[in-house]
Amino acid sequence: MANPIAPWAPDVQYLTDDEINAFIDDLDHNGDGTIDYHEVERKLDEVHKDLAAHSQPHHLTRDAGQAQARHAFLRSIIGSDDDHISRDRFAECVRGWKIPSMKQEQEEAIHQKAYMRKLSTWRRIRSYWAVHGPEITFLGLVVAMQLAFGVWQLVKYLTGEYYTDAFGWGLVLAKTCAGALYPTFFFLILSMSRYFSTFLRRSYYISRFINWDLSQAFHIRISCVALVLATLHAIGHLSGTFNWGSRPENQDAVAMILGPDMVPRPYIEYIRSLPGFTGIAALGLFYVLALLSIPQVRRWNYEVFQLGHLLMFPIIGLLMAHGAAGFMQWPMLGYWLAFPTLLVLCERLVRVFLGFHRITATLEVLDDETVSIKASMPAARIWEYHAGQYVFLQVPSIDFFQWHPFTVSVCIGNELQLHIKADGNWTKKLRALAGGAPKAEIQIGINGPFGAPAQRFYDFSHTIIVGAGIGVTPFSGILADLQERDDREHNGPGLDRDRVPLEEKHTEEQAQAQQSKQQTQDTTPTGSTSPPTPDYRDTMTHGGSGARHPSTFAPDYRRVDFHWTVRDRNNLLWLADLLNRVSRSQQWHAEHDARARLDIRLHTHVTQRRARLATHVYRWLLERHRTPENPASPLTGLLNATHFGRPDFVRILDHHYEEMLAFRAATAGAGGQEGEERDDEEFKVGVFFCGNPIVGEVLADHCHILSARGRADGSKIEYHFMMEVFN
Repeated sequence: MANPIAPWAPDVQYLTDDEINAFIDDLDHNGDGTIDYHEVERKLDEVHKDLAAHSQPHHLTRDAGQAQARHAFLRSIIGSDDDHISRDRFAECVRGWKIPSMKQEQEEAIHQKAYMRKLSTWRRIRSYWAVHGPEITFLGLVVAMQLAFGVWQLVKYLTGEYYTDAFGWGLVLAKTCAGALYPTFFFLILSMSRYFSTFLRRSYYISRFINWDLSQAFHIRISCVALVLATLHAIGHLSGTFNWGSRPENQDAVAMILGPDMVPRPYIEYIRSLPGFTGIAALGLFYVLALLSIPQVRRWNYEVFQLGHLLMFPIIGLLMAHGAAGFMQWPMLGYWLAFPTLLVLCERLVRVFLGFHRITATLEVLDDETVSIKASMPAARIWEYHAGQYVFLQVPSIDFFQWHPFTVSVCIGNELQLHIKADGNWTKKLRALAGGAPKAEIQIGINGPFGAPAQRFYDFSHTIIVGAGIGVTPFSGILADLQERDDREHNGPGLDRDRVPLEEKHTEEQAQAQQSKQQTQDTTPTGSTSPPTPDYRDTMTHGGSGARHPSTFAPDYRRVDFHWTVRDRNNLLWLADLLNRVSRSQQWHAEHDARARLDIRLHTHVTQRRARLATHVYRWLLERHRTPENPASPLTGLLNATHFGRPDFVRILDHHYEEMLAFRAATAGAGGQEGEERDDEEFKVGVFFCGNPIVGEVLADHCHILSARGRADGSKIEYHFMMEVFN
């Protein structure tokens, strides 16, 4: 039997007899062969508290005061109104729940590892390069430039005997490090330029190799390299160059390099010189900046962290002066620093200006953990805003100097919306500005937009999105924006209440099927533990795209499969509001639109394994329990169903391929209209990934396999793997 929550999965392995007995043993404490209703209720409390410790009270918790709904749920799963149920009878009831076995979760995890192990060497290299290749290429370029300039300086000063005669080994060390520092400082400062990165991302292929959007890892690493090289450079001069150059026996050799007017030259004169004191001052400030940038300082006071980074400007000025003296060579450091410094300086000045140019925005409290900010951007802003980009947000009433990056959730016209999770000191202060009211007007400053994640997303009418953790946020913003646009362009929910229902637009056969389905739903008892199957999923998810008549697809039909993987259900709360808005709109359009235009399929996966069998069982029961009054899951708060365990993306892609074959067959010969695929043309599917590299390698390899399959069977279906990096 196929899994209704994961239609791509093979036959589901339900709880074994051993697992059922172990579960019942946990409930039957006294061993009298009966199960007490109150014991089942107590276990529900225990598991729900463990799984949803930080969530709001739900209709199944005691805190909500919904005793009737609570008891209806428990009575429905045990199938009896008795307070005491025999062990055998309860065992049959548990089998009827059809809970997946814990062994299946283990097999799903093993299947992915086995898939990678059986790959040939060439396929391993190809998939690894698809994920890591651009990063390796870019880092290789940076390291190659560091080595090239370092070796150039090393050879120059090591082979020139008159240099070592005058200044010894210290000069060779200092100049070698100086050569490596030229490209290091260039990329270090350039990585701080948001607009430059945004400009590069206009080209997908360039951005695959150079992507600095929120790239903290690269910035931190190259900063550490710069600090080490600068320290060695200082050690070389202070311990070697200045020491040897001040010795009386070396003055003749020094005169040959610096000139007869520069000798005799004591040690202190090297320190007092322009290169000497500027270099020492720059290194000292560099260490201060580094200390103010450590995570402990950032958590203690974010403002100190941000103000500390302003030290980079005097550091850059000192470095330019340090190289301007032309000590033993033509000055070039200033030329390396000029371009990136100009970019960063202009951006910081723009940010300061925008801090005074405030915008009136609406702060809305969505729940205890999430707020939204809506603002109409002035027409004077020259940049176009798009969902999935990010902006820096300033709220002067909290702090004038603090700017924080947030992803744009929805942007239509000049109306921009951000969704912000209140999980830090600054964001909690932001939520407090509402003052207990659901909405409040605030003044904000916005700097941006920056980045253009998944700019090739709109090149495909069929896309698969795979993301892990918070890295999927830009894609969720794109989905919300797509749905919002579809609602506005086609009179979505709340925009056209007098619209004729779908039943009156369908053919007689479709109307009868719809009526039969509605009757089936009406007879479903309240508190059923079966997972919800909204109208829009019946043919598209379970029957496949090919189950629909070609006339039910609009010319601009777009399908998006969204897979979000998180470790714990609490992580799902971050985007619950956005995803639920998409789910509601999808169901509304399925009930009111005769032709499918935007088909978004949401799949969430919780990968954390539970050691306790009772926890495993109850989380499936809680996830499946939906009622008309409370259609969201009591566990995740989501309208869409959640799968527990690691998703098997090989089977997911295979299932998607079969559905694409069915879709092509359903629309064969119906092409010719704008937006529709002709059966003799290539059919391209975009697979966008942001997450664990191992999963990316699996996806990249199987995209190649399915594309080859599409060429072999004549369907011409191609899967294009796109690696996206957001942090």
